[in-house]
Amino acid sequence: MRDYIQRLIARKEMHIVEREVDPKFELAAIIGRSQQESDYPVLFRNVRGSHLPVISNIYGSHRRLCEIIGTSKGDFCRHWQSIIASQQPAVADYTEEISDTDDLVEGKLSDLPQITYCERDAGPYITAGVFLANEPDTGIPNLSFCRSMMINEKELRVRLAPPHDITRYQKKAEAKGQPLEVAILLGPPPEVFLAACASVPYTTNEMAIAAQLNGGTLKMRPCNKIDLMVPAETEVVIEGRILPDRREPEGPFGEFLGYYVEEGLNHVFEILQVSWREGAFFHGLLCGFPEDLRVLEASFATRTYKHLVSELPGILDVSCNPSPVHSIIRINQQYEGHAKQVILKTFSSHLQFNKICIVVDEDVDIHDFNDVWWAVITRCRVDKHVLIIPDVPGFHRDEEKVYWGRLGIDATIPFGKEEKFERKRVPGLDDIDLSKYFI
Repeated sequence: MRDYIQRLIARKEMHIVEREVDPKFELAAIIGRSQQESDYPVLFRNVRGSHLPVISNIYGSHRRLCEIIGTSKGDFCRHWQSIIASQQPAVADYTEEISDTDDLVEGKLSDLPQITYCERDAGPYITAGVFLANEPDTGIPNLSFCRSMMINEKELRVRLAPPHDITRYQKKAEAKGQPLEVAILLGPPPEVFLAACASVPYTTNEMAIAAQLNGGTLKMRPCNKIDLMVPAETEVVIEGRILPDRREPEGPFGEFLGYYVEEGLNHVFEILQVSWREGAFFHGLLCGFPEDLRVLEASFATRTYKHLVSELPGILDVSCNPSPVHSIIRINQQYEGHAKQVILKTFSSHLQFNKICIVVDEDVDIHDFNDVWWAVITRCRVDKHVLIIPDVPGFHRDEEKVYWGRLGIDATIPFGKEEKFERKRVPGLDDIDLSKYFI
């Protein structure tokens, strides 16, 4: 990740904060305001209470995600799905074991930045940690995102979400009365971070996906306290285990939908070792802001795309903009009623998250919500092209039924009338270099 950070700095695509910043609220406020104004990452060189600099919003741009996986805007879902669907190499094929760990520094949890993000958060949280664990029976590695509340030098309290494979791993280990060994990766190589976003079958080796993105191999090193191999270029590694048959209070915490999850009983992570590379960066992610939402989009949009292309023609791209519960589908319209079929098929692809679906033509930028809403305003006949499906259960934690029901909007040009809806164009507008004109 540090190589990518240096590349962005060299391209002058990084906001750098030199002054001391308080990790309680002030750091999060700067991240949030910065993401409201631009998609640039923010590097904090001086965070009170820790000598580790903090990087944030490195994955908060669709353009940068496309760059990391080697594709262009408008082709993310197709290209990402082709990587996921390709034949995965065996473990031995992608592991290049590194024994030289002389640059590792061993410390304690309190040496890391203690970032408290939201007003009612119960304490400092690790929000960008990638949990690496092996399936208890097969040994296949899995990568998941789980929030972690910092308690003391020996304990984190973690939320294992129901859809995650690591939740199934923990249940299997707990049924045997055993802890689940886990390495929390903070600042792994970008390929590993993106592989953790992949929505893949339970038996898929997600580390192998990361290796494919990295050209076929990953440098790995053994952990010191647990029986796991971790990417050697990870900035910070927390080794430990999720204890069986123990739950403790965790939360409140301000999460991705913009609300607090209240205090609840969640899993206990026993810390066995905290280590980092010399000169490490600490990754802090502000939940519910673009870095969090673009990462979720990489998972949900690709899953919807895969579902749609298996059943319907003309599917070009999918976006979850601005929220994971909202899907925008870009199509090459093939026949009368095509968009309505796309809407219904989208709803069936994930019954928790696809609450709203908008279908647009191929001339609409689905990563620009202003352009999407322009299509709704100018192409949708609301008395005929809006579909409401009432009383359909939604997000699994919705006790008040707020997320129930489905809304579909056909914002495509009336089929066969394309010539009457030609968009105006200003020649050269997309390619002009304003630096040659403005003083």
